Amino acid sequence: MSEDTQALVRKLREICGRRYVLADQSKMRAFATGYRSGRGSAAAVVRPATLIEQWRVLQVCVAAKVIVIMQGANTGLTGGSTPNGDYDRPVVILNTMRIRGIHLIRDGTQVVCLPGATLHALERKLRPLGREPHSVIGSSCIGASVLGGICNNSGGALIRRGPAYTELALFARLTGSGRLELINHLGIALEGDPEEILACVEAGDFPDEAVQSGNRAASDRHYGNHVRQIDEPSPARFNADETRLFETSGSAGKVAVFAVRLDTFVSDTNTATFYIGTNDPAELTQLRRHMLATFPSLPIAAEYIHKDAFDIAEVYGKDMFLAIQYLGTDRLPSFFSLKNWVDRTVRRLPFGPQFLSDRVLQGLSRLFPSHLPARIKRYRGLFAHHLILKAGHDAIAATRQYLADVLPSTTGDAFECTEDEARKAFLHRFAVAGAAVRYRAIHARDVEDIVALDIALRRNDRDWFEQLPDALTKPIISSLYYGHFFCHVFHQDYIVAKGHDPEELEERMLDLLDARGAQYPAEHNVGHLYRARPALAAHYRALDPCNAFNPGIGKTSKCAHWQ
Repeated sequence: MSEDTQALVRKLREICGRRYVLADQSKMRAFATGYRSGRGSAAAVVRPATLIEQWRVLQVCVAAKVIVIMQGANTGLTGGSTPNGDYDRPVVILNTMRIRGIHLIRDGTQVVCLPGATLHALERKLRPLGREPHSVIGSSCIGASVLGGICNNSGGALIRRGPAYTELALFARLTGSGRLELINHLGIALEGDPEEILACVEAGDFPDEAVQSGNRAASDRHYGNHVRQIDEPSPARFNADETRLFETSGSAGKVAVFAVRLDTFVSDTNTATFYIGTNDPAELTQLRRHMLATFPSLPIAAEYIHKDAFDIAEVYGKDMFLAIQYLGTDRLPSFFSLKNWVDRTVRRLPFGPQFLSDRVLQGLSRLFPSHLPARIKRYRGLFAHHLILKAGHDAIAATRQYLADVLPSTTGDAFECTEDEARKAFLHRFAVAGAAVRYRAIHARDVEDIVALDIALRRNDRDWFEQLPDALTKPIISSLYYGHFFCHVFHQDYIVAKGHDPEELEERMLDLLDARGAQYPAEHNVGHLYRARPALAAHYRALDPCNAFNPGIGKTSKCAHWQ
């Protein structure tokens, strides 16, 4: 460690305490390794406990002219909050998860969330009010932060709400001359110097009259109409959409966020879920187009699973399914924390087995009987394409009648789920997301890696189901297709056989997607896996002219001042 780095670490420890500033590479590994991909090195990891500590850490890092990588829960899938490769300056990872706080405003119709607030904690806080956040289940189960969703334009399964988005935030940025400034765009009147403002926000110490209305949005208010435009030759939502890039929204760590203000939503209590199976993708196309175009009220969710993803998830997502079923979502973040602790501990051992926790959990899952309802398993035997359709009280009757009019057909059928079947259908769909990762861990000798694509097809695209040429299918052990069907957002995970080049395969896949007019990524941030589109790269440069925050994101320049 150089003398300059030693001096920097000392200053950071004066602010946050020795325990919360890591400088040992083995102790930093968990923070410098992405949830699914990406790994790098850093000069230090610092974990401030307050907004004022976060501000002081930033001041020290700016004075030292080091790179700052802002990090929340590190649950992203594209390595966007961890170092990647070499940089021209030392890197400091600033992890914000100790700064927890959620303040209800306007009788809970809006919230102010601090950097360490998780979606899970927000769900729990809103539940007694009969309200819920932008996203439910999914990433909330693994402790994802609210701010991470905003900064990454995260999507979700809920058709009416669109990407995570706000125009109301409190954040710090570097000017072109390298001066750190605090920007208050929370829409809350706050007075004093930066530390006084930050102390006020952390305490939630603002009277009702200080909370202003204004014209700035705290969610994507237009998405419900936008997704209905089924004949438009563009996707409904994707990361580089210029209409949803606004300061912190889509910033991907190019500014340091202290708080965001968001809308909350009334929880749907009276719902019905329908399980649809077909062997003809066109049947689902017609269903999607008809419901989006003609139904007065949009469904809540429409989640797609292909049969191969169904099969992989049934075996390799079973323990996740059971963990949610028996532990509940309230305990799941603790479950993941324990799993990560076991993995970190084993990695420090000289001969520690790789993927120990995955192997143990996979073995335990085999001891349990089949976890899927009989009717859902029967549909797996009959149909290749599966759709889980959830309707709110204002759309139940119309959905029930429409499905009765068109199904059964020669290629498809549907049934209305019991409460237990509905819950388990959505749990199974959620388990698909981690199934390929578990398969890779268990079959490490046979699997080179996973090519995981997150794509948005055009709203008018009728041929949504991918047909790969033979030359591309040869290296693939299995292809997992699943996604948010009415939004035309799909996750396509390809398990690549040993001895083949995943990066080359990915480039060829992306060429095919370009030819189809698709956009990517759709909702997971470019990270270090995707190249940022021009509009997104321009957003990054405008936010961070010195290129001091998370340089290299979206395969952009890593050099100071974008040299």
